[in-house]
Amino acid sequence: MILMKGAGDLATGVANRLKKCGFDIVMTEISKPTTVRRTVAFSQAVYDKEVEVEGIKGILASKKEDINKIISDGNIAIIVDEEAKIADEIKPDIIIDAIIAKKNLGTHIDDAPIVIALGPGFTAGVDCDCVIETKRGHYLGKTIYSGSAIPNTGVPGNVGGFTKERIIRATHDGKILPVSKIGDYVKKGDIVAYVNETPIFAQLDGIVRGMLQKDVSVFKGMKSGDIDPRCEKDHCFTISDKARSIGGGVLEAILYLRNNLD
Repeated sequence: MILMKGAGDLATGVANRLKKCGFDIVMTEISKPTTVRRTVAFSQAVYDKEVEVEGIKGILASKKEDINKIISDGNIAIIVDEEAKIADEIKPDIIIDAIIAKKNLGTHIDDAPIVIALGPGFTAGVDCDCVIETKRGHYLGKTIYSGSAIPNTGVPGNVGGFTKERIIRATHDGKILPVSKIGDYVKKGDIVAYVNETPIFAQLDGIVRGMLQKDVSVFKGMKSGDIDPRCEKDHCFTISDKARSIGGGVLEAILYLRNNLD
């Protein structure tokens, strides 16, 4: 049994790989997820009750009995549980912190027999048994059993020659009204969304790969979507290369730790 904290697109890529390898998985989420790549995120089950990503279903649960039924039917269970208190009931063998908050929000190395964390904010051997590198580049997906991941730079990874221009950010505090849908092609300067009545403009030509849904509350500067300059529409509806690489690192860590932890 694996308990994953977080069910965003990177967590979903990890969960999809682990499920296909035979693991039972429960994922926790906040009550109003803000995943921009929601077409490939099990967090969307919080809104839609059930989602499917590359042949794997994530179904919303409300209690332990629901979780047991969902898992026995061969699916992944999603539960709204910001503090992951369900761990006390299901007693998972493995906990994976996949919130990608760039800091530790409450994960401890003794929370389960195996504890794995994704990205910066954790120290292997202190907060968890293994940290997985999440920064794009040469070390993406690396398993770290002593030390930490590369610190957060605040600059998005380079995709198609672009970094910060890819990100659609809220211009004000308020509620978002998307103009462009995930999968739409846009040009630099196009209006892709509004916050209240203030427009957000595309900063490059590309395809909208992520976008918050209508009426989600945002704050100024908050990531609210992204544009992919590679313009491959299929990428909007499939797990990313980054998520697959991280998933491979998590799988390696599980198998290694099973054999090497005292």
